[in-house]
Amino acid sequence: MQFMQILTSLVLAGFSGYVGAWYFGAIEGNFALLLFLATVITGAYWLAERLYFLPRRQRAAQAIEDAAVARRAELDRMGIQKVDVDVQDAKGQILMQPWWLDWTAGLFPVIVCVFLLRSFLFEPFKIPSGSMIPTLLVGDLILVNKFTYGIRLPVLNTRITEGNRPARGDVLVFRYPPQPSMDYIKRVVGVPGDEVAYINKRLTINGKALDTKAVPDFFEEDAMRYFKQFEEQLGEQPHRLLNNPDVPAFVQGASNFAYRENCRYSVEGVACKVPEGHYFMMGDNRDNSLDSRYWGFVPEGNIVGKAFFVWMNFGNLKRIGSFH
Repeated sequence: MQFMQILTSLVLAGFSGYVGAWYFGAIEGNFALLLFLATVITGAYWLAERLYFLPRRQRAAQAIEDAAVARRAELDRMGIQKVDVDVQDAKGQILMQPWWLDWTAGLFPVIVCVFLLRSFLFEPFKIPSGSMIPTLLVGDLILVNKFTYGIRLPVLNTRITEGNRPARGDVLVFRYPPQPSMDYIKRVVGVPGDEVAYINKRLTINGKALDTKAVPDFFEEDAMRYFKQFEEQLGEQPHRLLNNPDVPAFVQGASNFAYRENCRYSVEGVACKVPEGHYFMMGDNRDNSLDSRYWGFVPEGNIVGKAFFVWMNFGNLKRIGSFH
């Protein structure tokens, strides 16, 4: 038992050290990997508890009860009625899980539920920036559907079911191509084979300019100012976007990304041919979004899931609900 206490202490210290180093920026953390390891380790303890440690404690408790019964019979034979041993209390102490099992096997049911939900059904995210305003605001807590585009193995991100393909207009969470450990959220503008052009702040797909109409200005509370707002028909559902007429259309600082030869940059903007297996992404806050115009295309393997619901915004409860 002492060995198990030491081993468990080392395991918990390792997890704590990893989380601490991640929090303070000493390492680049991987939550999916951390959750997978926690599931495997607590699962091993849970099995050991069910198959070995619990039966062992139960046998010890039964031995105490058997001994108490035999002692009672012996005392009765001797005519002694008073017994000063609380057998039930002793059994309770023996059957109680030690701390090292309570903090491992005891947490397994919760951890495995979180792991399965997050890996195969829905994953929560928090919107950290204003690149998707007005659709999503800073502080929105959203849910991402993990099975719409096919179920993927956790950690490896290998797709094991087909699912649907991302469509124009979908809001996607994906691994940021220049830094795959970071999650990004943008809107799908171009699918494989599309010719996407954003010239003079007008979006064109395969030579056809998208229908756009002006709507009332959007008041951005953090900036304390109004922005020009438009409604655009990109997919099946219209969505709103912001455009600042004072910002030039020129894309400044585009990196040397994969398939950059598919893009043509000019003072009016950019036009790109989307390669197979990739997607062109843009933020709805068109003049305040670091997106495919700057760092290139999103490979299919980087897709995490489809964002579809704001489940909480602690600063504005009216934000709760679905979005397009």
